[in-house]
Amino acid sequence: MEIILFGVLAVLLVFMFLNTRKRQKQMKAEQEEKATKTVPGVKVLMQGGLYGTIVAYDPEDLDSPALVEIAPGTVIEVHSQAILRIVEPNVVDDLEGEDLVEVEDEAIASEADLAAETPEETRARLDRDSDSK
Repeated sequence: MEIILFGVLAVLLVFMFLNTRKRQKQMKAEQEEKATKTVPGVKVLMQGGLYGTIVAYDPEDLDSPALVEIAPGTVIEVHSQAILRIVEPNVVDDLEGEDLVEVEDEAIASEADLAAETPEETRARLDRDSDSK
């Protein structure tokens, strides 16, 4: 009876060891993929739930901070492991290539207009938006 228990224990230990190694390989592959995709200009989600755009990132030295722009002109330093994932842009299936370029151009133009407005103009715009709801 004791031999059977030791046999079952040995099988469980082998299974645990193999499962741990598989998980470690998977996590390492995910980290390497994230490091290759994390380049300046890409949009990311950070651990605290903040979205931002990568300004500077060193995939070789993970201890050096990454620079992330969270708002126009606001760049913060975060630990490279605080970057949770790369945010993939949503592409609407209904739009064709030409329409998509026009929509992106309009979005870029509206972002430039928002960056140029003063705090008073921003408050007035937000008040107008909240009144229309």
